[in-house]
Amino acid sequence: MTETIPVVQHLLDANEQVARENRALFDRTRTFVVNLMSSPGAGKTSLLQATLPRLPQDVQTGVIEGDIASRLDAERIAALGVAVVQINTGGTCHLDAPMVRGALQHLDLDRLDLVFIENVGNLICPANFALGAHLNVVLASTPEGHDKPYKYPGMFRLADAVILNKADLIPWLDFDQQIFERGLRMVNAHAPLFVVSCKTGEGLDAWLTWLLERYEAFHHPNNG
Repeated sequence: MTETIPVVQHLLDANEQVARENRALFDRTRTFVVNLMSSPGAGKTSLLQATLPRLPQDVQTGVIEGDIASRLDAERIAALGVAVVQINTGGTCHLDAPMVRGALQHLDLDRLDLVFIENVGNLICPANFALGAHLNVVLASTPEGHDKPYKYPGMFRLADAVILNKADLIPWLDFDQQIFERGLRMVNAHAPLFVVSCKTGEGLDAWLTWLLERYEAFHHPNNG
């Protein structure tokens, strides 16, 4: 058993190296990259479907879709006219930096301003594998319950922002938003929390404003 620890550390170190190379590429091509993570069914693809059409028309976007199998989510994004690349992991519960590097060969980063990486639905493994993204955004949803930050602290700890989706269902659920927020602040005192409904549009303006502020700060770092 003791031999497995150096092996795992070697894998993580190798992934970190590729993640740094990915980040260098994103910085060189001036491509702002956002890593979206959540459990299955929380609404990552729905968030993208709600976010992408609301972005300014001059923001050229692309999406890397990560799934264990199928192209269903990629087809939903492609229907918006957005450049999309599918990664099927074949059973692996997360994307890693080498997978993303392979997908980048199919995206023209020189022509893209903003790329979203939709990670595999999982609240454990993706927290351990950096991809080179500029932002890590964690998405939770009200039907999952208010205990997720307590049960998966590693994921919420690394978040630059947290989105709580399906706010329109709160009246019909045993969901306590105060308990959720308390758990989030126990592990992450600074990440903004956006309570949204991708179905009704509630809360999306605040999320978009925050995202575009970070996008503008990346592309125009000397402004302000």
